[in-house]
Amino acid sequence: MDSTSTRRRNTRQKLYEAAVTLIAEKGFSSTSVEEIAERAGVAKGTVYYNFKSKSELFEELLRYGVGLLTASLQEAADETAARGGGKVESLDAMIRAGLLFIHRYPAFTQLYVAELWRTNRAWQSTLLVVRQQAVAVVERVLTEGVANGELSEEIDIPLTAAALVGMVLVAALDWQAFQSERSLDDVHAALSRLLHGRVGGGRS
Repeated sequence: MDSTSTRRRNTRQKLYEAAVTLIAEKGFSSTSVEEIAERAGVAKGTVYYNFKSKSELFEELLRYGVGLLTASLQEAADETAARGGGKVESLDAMIRAGLLFIHRYPAFTQLYVAELWRTNRAWQSTLLVVRQQAVAVVERVLTEGVANGELSEEIDIPLTAAALVGMVLVAALDWQAFQSERSLDDVHAALSRLLHGRVGGGRS
């Protein structure tokens, strides 16, 4: 990657971080491009050089953030498979990866969950696409688990995948907002027990 591309990538990273923090604090409508530029330590023109508008910046922020989450889930599944772990173990590793992501990017997670409930945004179609990318990683592991007999054939794969992703998102936000004294290991253990009780278990 040449120096120009590296600089642009670094600048976009700064803008993403500034935007997600400000929008989490003030909301999308109340956050100005000037404030994003100031928080990122760049000129206002730099924002428009990288993005056509504040809406485009936010749309790309959603792509970027959910892309990181998807990659972390996939990496957890791949690492588990590489060491010979089963599909329930892969799902458990993905839960932990999701918690780690949310612990690292709490402001982004708050924004993402909030935007999922809104239907009047210009980026709604993009949000649906990136959401499906994350859920699809979990769907693949469930599908493989059903195919090899590790998981029950009665599992509704699309709904179960969405439920697992949603469980991690909501539980992690609740953890950070209302149960911050808990450790990540503690939260993971609770969700792991839920996973093994409801999803684990092969065909009878």
